[in-house]
Amino acid sequence: MQKRISVILAELKNHAPFTLLGALTGIILMLLLRNIQNEISRRMFCVFHPAHVVLSAMVTTSLFRLHSPRKHLVIMILVGYFGSIGIATLSDILIPHIGAHLFGLDIPTEAQIHQIGHAQPAQKDTEHTAEHHLHKIHFGFIEEWYLVNPAAFLGIVIAYFIPRSKFPHAGHILISTWASATYLLMDMEFQISLASAASVFITLFISVWLPCCFSDIVFPMLFIKQPSCLSHAHKYI
Repeated sequence: MQKRISVILAELKNHAPFTLLGALTGIILMLLLRNIQNEISRRMFCVFHPAHVVLSAMVTTSLFRLHSPRKHLVIMILVGYFGSIGIATLSDILIPHIGAHLFGLDIPTEAQIHQIGHAQPAQKDTEHTAEHHLHKIHFGFIEEWYLVNPAAFLGIVIAYFIPRSKFPHAGHILISTWASATYLLMDMEFQISLASAASVFITLFISVWLPCCFSDIVFPMLFIKQPSCLSHAHKYI
């Protein structure tokens, strides 16, 4: 047990520098795209989030195939599906949504409230609905089920024929970070300031750091007897 805890702490430490750089790219992405429409942000999320699901499914399914003594096909599919959908939803949606709420990023700005106050009655109803939409969580595997769920099964199929547990670490970090960043752009309305940038940075860092380590370390420990085999060079994930 102590050895497993040591491995987890070591991996958390080793993943941190990559995640810091990833979070910085997320801030830059949001600054570059801060004036785009929500629909465009949604389309970008519909690219990055399924891509993250594919990668997570490949990693999770590969770890199961390579290290689990129980290689039943149905179990492998369940592990790959729920492992990838669960991790990607936590990283790209749940933690960003909670972080935005805690830091007040989902609270309409004064300019937005002023705009609603001076809108025509019909416009007020529409914008009031849009304001409430800021607080509505967006589950990709439900609302974009036709993209996200097939992405999970694609990752499972790839891992079934080509099981690999190590992928370019930077690529995984960037895809996960950009999915989280486009989620914030898609469902939140806020002005980029020094305070909000710091809040977004913290949210993006936690969104990627903890789920990434859970996916790479904690989850495999459920079926890997020797935690030492989880150690890897950190240019890979």
